[in-house]
Amino acid sequence: MIEPYIDAPLVKILTGVRRCGKSTLMGQIADRLRERGIDQRHIIRYSFDSMQYDGWSAAELYRQLSDALPSTDADDSERAYLFLDEVQEIDGWERVVNSLMSESSVDIYVTGSNSRMMSSEISTYLTGRYVAFRVFPLSFREYLRFCDEYGTGDGDGDTHRRLGGYIRRGGFPATCLTAYTDDQVYAIVRDIYNSTIFTDIVRRNSIRKVDQLERIVRYTFDNIGRTFSAAGITKYLKSQNRSIDAETVYSYLRKLESAYILHRCSRYDLEGKEILKTQEKFYLADTSLRYAVLGYRPDSVAAMLENLVYVELLRRGWQPYIGKIGTAEIDFVASKQDRVMYLQIAQTLGDQSTRDREYGRLLSIRDNHPKYVLCTDEYAEGNYEGIITMHVADFLLSDEW
Repeated sequence: MIEPYIDAPLVKILTGVRRCGKSTLMGQIADRLRERGIDQRHIIRYSFDSMQYDGWSAAELYRQLSDALPSTDADDSERAYLFLDEVQEIDGWERVVNSLMSESSVDIYVTGSNSRMMSSEISTYLTGRYVAFRVFPLSFREYLRFCDEYGTGDGDGDTHRRLGGYIRRGGFPATCLTAYTDDQVYAIVRDIYNSTIFTDIVRRNSIRKVDQLERIVRYTFDNIGRTFSAAGITKYLKSQNRSIDAETVYSYLRKLESAYILHRCSRYDLEGKEILKTQEKFYLADTSLRYAVLGYRPDSVAAMLENLVYVELLRRGWQPYIGKIGTAEIDFVASKQDRVMYLQIAQTLGDQSTRDREYGRLLSIRDNHPKYVLCTDEYAEGNYEGIITMHVADFLLSDEW
């Protein structure tokens, strides 16, 4: 993904939720450089979530990095490679990076856990001089590989059954390196959640009503995969004698998105061919976040299956929307360049009414784009009037889409 861009005159920007593997990817790039014979002295790395850099200005960052870079010239063999981890902690880092790119022979890689990394500041200072990569927690395929390599999770080779472990335990790499119990996994994930909430949201935005924010988080986590509005959250909180206006709710949701805890999924009107601005859905960066915050409930599995599919679509470069056709809803309408596909997700197709609903909605779409019904029924597979039925695990592992 990133290796082809090594030595390209572009800043490589890796963004994603905390602890999803960005720093590990940077370490792997540094390893590739060493394998290519790059002198270790020319591979320079800083991690700015350390207290050592707390309160640093852009000027201090510039001086530190300039002093650390070896004397170089235009000869690529003397090029320096600069790795800046969680660089968003330094205000004005974009100007520093832009200056270094102009003044030195340096290849720069940066990571960040906040979407401010992709703000207008970057457009101002780095226009045409950066390439961005979105990093996600482990995919199901990667989760299985980690489980097999480190002896963690369910290791009997039954990928359908192991999907249950992936739903419960999620894909944060730190939880897949040792044979933790579910409770131990959730302790790790709660730490990731707390550091994100209090570092990337509360502290950075000077939020004083933390209890209010946490109530909105819990409501949102409990309604993953359901359409709702800020007005609905306002009404819910009012029923708990908590007064908050809709604009404040939207502000909190945007901050959760900025920290990559939540992903917003808009609705798309298949008849009017337009994106709708109301009744959106939200999905989590990782399913384990819900269970770490709210506890595990079996009745949440259907929503988490939807969550897994949504994130996998993003991971593979698809843009998913909730489809609206008349009064019916299609779970996902996903597009990627000139390709489109439609997906319905159900935990089980056990009764006729469920089958009629899931297949009927897709049959109402009169085009030839691929259509899928995904479920966890062990023997539900095949083709029904052009609609492909697959186990969710098989879909997540498939290379056919």
